[in-house]
Amino acid sequence: MTLPFSIGAAKPAPRPVVERAQLVVFRVGDQRYAADVFAVERVLRYSAPRAIPNVPAWLEGVIEYAGRAVPVIDLRARFDLPAAVDRSSARILVFIVGGDASSTTVYIAAAVDGVDEVTTVEKSALEDPPAVFRGLARQYLKALVRQGGTVIVVLDVAQLLNSRERIVLDQAMAETTNG
Repeated sequence: MTLPFSIGAAKPAPRPVVERAQLVVFRVGDQRYAADVFAVERVLRYSAPRAIPNVPAWLEGVIEYAGRAVPVIDLRARFDLPAAVDRSSARILVFIVGGDASSTTVYIAAAVDGVDEVTTVEKSALEDPPAVFRGLARQYLKALVRQGGTVIVVLDVAQLLNSRERIVLDQAMAETTNG
């Protein structure tokens, strides 16, 4: 009698685990950007945010989301690009930038020209960004990904507003609601 396997035969080698990252890819001007899918809470159709006085020009205003006023950063203005002429395909991305099980979730939002796709890339394809890439300081950059002959800039969304800017925003919002 012949057994369908041989006793003591070597087991097949386990397949290497390939770590992947899922990215939400969006456009600002001619450049493609991305954010980790776990940092993106929601994609909304563009609707003009409520303006707030005494804030930088790149802070477009606030939207109501999850019962809170969430600041909306105009990424074109933040990255020193001209204003969009047509906003028909524009979207607002709501990002989770802080909070955990023991604290309130912190959101910021960004106005972008359009959302293209959710893509999966191998983590090994994520390249460390240079100190400056196309005028953007490294503080905003998490990685670069080369895909189909183009470079996608993966943003560190938690850095879109630094602590000083958050204080200025909080003060302006307090003055708006109290005044």
